[in-house]
Amino acid sequence: MKVGFFPGCSLEGSAREYNESLHAIAPLLGIQLTEVPDWNCCGASAAHSLNHRLALALPARILALAEKSGLDELLVPCSACYSRLAITRHELLADDALRSEIAKIIELPYAGRTKVLSVLDVFGRCASNGLKDKVRTPFGQKVACYYGCYLTRPEKITTCARPEDPREMDDIVKVVGAEPINWAFKVECCGAGFSVSRLDTVAELSGRIVHDAAERGAQAIVVACPMCHTNLDLRRDSIEQQRHQKYALPVLYLSQVIGLALGLGERQLGLHRHHVPVRFPDVCHCSASSATGQPADAVTAHRAVAHADAVTAHRAVAHGPAQEKED
Repeated sequence: MKVGFFPGCSLEGSAREYNESLHAIAPLLGIQLTEVPDWNCCGASAAHSLNHRLALALPARILALAEKSGLDELLVPCSACYSRLAITRHELLADDALRSEIAKIIELPYAGRTKVLSVLDVFGRCASNGLKDKVRTPFGQKVACYYGCYLTRPEKITTCARPEDPREMDDIVKVVGAEPINWAFKVECCGAGFSVSRLDTVAELSGRIVHDAAERGAQAIVVACPMCHTNLDLRRDSIEQQRHQKYALPVLYLSQVIGLALGLGERQLGLHRHHVPVRFPDVCHCSASSATGQPADAVTAHRAVAHADAVTAHRAVAHGPAQEKED
């Protein structure tokens, strides 16, 4: 399956592990990713609050370049980028005059032929077409599938059938052996771009999400958005300080969960880049052997979950303490 690929800014910076894991699993799933040439920032969550024409022109240029490259479909892994490109395509296809105006601004013709896909769209196809047969090490953990704001809204544009209680990610992780929990925060806001300007707000909103997932027995939170990952993972210290409680619950990208099930190693999937260590109560895929790029042995890699200040309560069974993170 050949599909266009728009990484966006985050996947080349703060969410490198998302990019790494996507490129690691793509060939195993029979997916050929073709990056859009000369792509630009889509404007993400800021441009549309400042200038409507700019907010359309930035994603439109990306879509026009994909169209010019002959790409019928475009995978947009970042859910914020996905939202901006999908909304722009929708608006421009509905208004010929506006589409003509934007085409003049970006100095490129645009007909709207390239369809915008989320990771749920692409991995959903894989789940229906042989993904289960490729699984080497079933994930085997209870997970909280967190969709956030952008993958399911607005309803008339996104592809999730149930915007307030989506099931698409849940169905995908089931195929690779995970057990998705039923929980109340799968589409609640994590605080998004307030991660810098209003960290207290992010700690409050993301803290509710992490707490509910932990209370319902999840062993990991699964996401498909770099900003959501930042707020739930990188901002964990702020969450714990505000709630006066420790949470060892790791946050994984959907692509990393699939990659672990396919037998890929820690560094191939970028798991060493996470702030919250990726460890599980019974089986840990991350071990010293995975630093070589080889998958960890699920039998010998048994170890207990451990946060820094809970290490005495959670002893490693096989390999001892986790390695230091490296760039």
